[in-house]
Amino acid sequence: MNDDYLWDGSGVPDPEIQRMERALEPFRYRTQPARVPHMRWAATAAAAAAVVLAAVFIARTPVSTAPPAAWQVASLEGTARLGSGSVRIDMAVRPGQVVTTGGGSAVTLESEPVGRIDLGPDSELHTSVGRTVTLERGILHAFIWAPPREFVVETPSARAVDLGCEYTLKVDRSGNGLLQVSMGWVAFQYDGHEAFIPAGAECTTTRHTGPGIPYYEDAAPPFRAALAMWDKGGLGTVLAEARPRDGLTLWHLLTRVAPAQRGVVFDRFAQLIALPPEVRRDAAIRGDAHTVDLCWNALNLENTSWWRGWERAWRSQ
Repeated sequence: MNDDYLWDGSGVPDPEIQRMERALEPFRYRTQPARVPHMRWAATAAAAAAVVLAAVFIARTPVSTAPPAAWQVASLEGTARLGSGSVRIDMAVRPGQVVTTGGGSAVTLESEPVGRIDLGPDSELHTSVGRTVTLERGILHAFIWAPPREFVVETPSARAVDLGCEYTLKVDRSGNGLLQVSMGWVAFQYDGHEAFIPAGAECTTTRHTGPGIPYYEDAAPPFRAALAMWDKGGLGTVLAEARPRDGLTLWHLLTRVAPAQRGVVFDRFAQLIALPPEVRRDAAIRGDAHTVDLCWNALNLENTSWWRGWERAWRSQ
């Protein structure tokens, strides 16, 4: 749109402005411009332009975020409780209610704009306002078709942020858990620790330390056993057993190990992954954010510009 149109009618008009003008025509000021002093007319025109521009801005600004999820019981095996009552097929689950299952029971909840949640035996799920649920214990299998970042599962030891995917989340009675991703991506975050888990990978989480280091499900048993104690003497075995595919794990270790250990982690990472020439060892050891991002990009999973975008939105919640 040419701004001159707002002042003297010249230039190419904006269809939205013309629509606003037609709507406001009955309230048009009828006094002849010749009777209004020049400076006063200019101020009036400026004020009118500001009103019209503000109206257009408001009309084009998104009104709200995602609406709350409306969950409904789609299937039931055995018996389950919703608050103090029994669960029945087609029941609505309102925000703030708690769904519990006993041994041998299972419940499926569906929300048309969000996805499907399968709650396994001996599980406890709390719903809340918006598209967040809390798995206190048990097994949750989620198949989500909502846009990325909209569906979140809180647990006692981590927050799982969905990126349009399918995954299984298990939480024991101590609050420790395991996340297994079968499609898409999930982000795990807790108290400054974060993990990015693609399809085919999994990640443990503990109540005291939050998300651990992700690894692919087909990793060799010695690799997985050493990874469980990487900070207690197992790092050497992890590095020795790592395959190129395990670069995902080494990248996360590069962001977690002490500065004195970053050199050996980076050296092994560079042996397994083809890095661009601008990646410098000293910068990686120093923890330079741009260098760490370049190392991630070299994994050929998803470019950091993709997940940094949702990471900012996620952290602002």
